[in-house]
Amino acid sequence: METLIYFALLAGLFFLMMRFGCGSHVMGHGRGQQHQGHGGSVPPAAAGRWTQPQTEIDPVCGMTVSTDNARSSVHHGTVYYFCSAQHRDQFEADPERYTGTSSDHETKEMEHSHG
Repeated sequence: METLIYFALLAGLFFLMMRFGCGSHVMGHGRGQQHQGHGGSVPPAAAGRWTQPQTEIDPVCGMTVSTDNARSSVHHGTVYYFCSAQHRDQFEADPERYTGTSSDHETKEMEHSHG
């Protein structure tokens, strides 16, 4: 019986440390808050997880495409989806034409960035 009480106390202590202490970020608590220690602060973007939308608009032709089988390209951290490889290539040749943004430096576009 004494061992059972000892085990219950250790389990309670472990839970409290994971819930409120150093392990709170592992359990997902305090998402989007600044954590001091253990390497500094966690940016809000890193706290959440990106999920792929089901459909998106092709910026070249305006058609709604299913993202599961669409071609994609990343421009300035934003993922764009296309109904064909030809539209993706047109976009990558002049992305500012379709996004309405301009940049002083050229960035190499990546297809299906897994970061």
